Amino acid sequence: MAERGVDFLIVGGGIAGASCAETLRAEGAEGSILVIGREPDAPYHRPPLSKGYLRGEEGREELLIHPDGWWEDQGIELLTRTSVMKLDPGERTARLSSKEDVRFDRALLATGANVRRLRIEGAGLEGIHYLRAVGNSDAIRADADAAERVVVVGGSYIACEVAATLAARGANCAMVMQEATTLERSFGAEVGSFFQRVLEEHGVSVLTGDELERLEGDGERVGRAVTAGGQELECDAVVIGAGVMPDVMLARQAGLELGGSGGIVCSSGLETSAKGIFAAGDAAEYDSSLHGERVRIEHWEVAREQGATAACNMLGRGVAHESVPYFWSDLAGWASLEYVSGGGRVDGDPVVRGSLADGGFSAFWLAEDGRLSAALSVGRPGEVEEARHLIADRASPDPDALVDPQSRLFAA
Repeated sequence: MAERGVDFLIVGGGIAGASCAETLRAEGAEGSILVIGREPDAPYHRPPLSKGYLRGEEGREELLIHPDGWWEDQGIELLTRTSVMKLDPGERTARLSSKEDVRFDRALLATGANVRRLRIEGAGLEGIHYLRAVGNSDAIRADADAAERVVVVGGSYIACEVAATLAARGANCAMVMQEATTLERSFGAEVGSFFQRVLEEHGVSVLTGDELERLEGDGERVGRAVTAGGQELECDAVVIGAGVMPDVMLARQAGLELGGSGGIVCSSGLETSAKGIFAAGDAAEYDSSLHGERVRIEHWEVAREQGATAACNMLGRGVAHESVPYFWSDLAGWASLEYVSGGGRVDGDPVVRGSLADGGFSAFWLAEDGRLSAALSVGRPGEVEEARHLIADRASPDPDALVDPQSRLFAA
């Protein structure tokens, strides 16, 4: 028998869980809310971990989503350093790592994702880092400050942001990636090459079309990164950005349906295969009318919006999650991008407004039927938000109008 009961159980102390708890109270939920997070910190903003916090410009308290005392003021119980070890959807019970059993009425699984670790020779040497939590960012900064040379593995958002941040702090930084250009998998070669040029102009050495084969050292600490192509990069620290995997261990144990991308299968309202149990964030794989398929999207802003949608449906509102996914990234202030997407990965060459050479441009991707499917902007404020309206309306804009810098994209 469960030792106690709660009305709303939220598993996960990230932005999705925090957003859900906040929205529940804002939407009038009067029942008990329990948020359980495995990290030692209260829910915090993760984007600064590769940017402002890693640069040392933001403190730990500035990361917090809500200040100390907010949770208690809202009547929300927050347990940190705690995990849910077992979930029984039928009995509506959860076993905590503290050995306590909790009965719940409705639940949210916001378990997020875990970093993908490389299984290569030398992976256990000291000085090798992955970035996911505050402690990881602290360790990277400390090692980078003492290092003469740092190698960053990967060509994704995290890898590019970390490389830019460390280079801005004075580190001699090199990147190794499988892609032909940075961010190519997200935006294609043309746009990706712009961000690579920015990094290289600021001193980051970029090695493309290669992959890390092994790490060498003195038996304790890393001293060299060796690529499959035979390149040997001397280094005192390594940061690996090889992507993440949705954390579905609890969902699998509970017998919830899992999807093709490895996430927790959800309806358009983010309800899982077990009635009254919802999912949000990196682990949620939901039916999207906007995308026309089931999708799983990894990004902080998306997780925040999904947490709010899940909260509304935990209150019986019956709303579909139809928000157009919004992303943003910043390379040490050298270049900042905004991106919206209504159709997964971009394909084909974009329609470009402005100039990639001058560093002020917007790129638009059109689907085969002419609909706007994605848009990215650097240094052109407001255009991504206008494109977001067009994507939501499933509009098919005139390509000539997209190119014309004087043309309004969306007439409000």
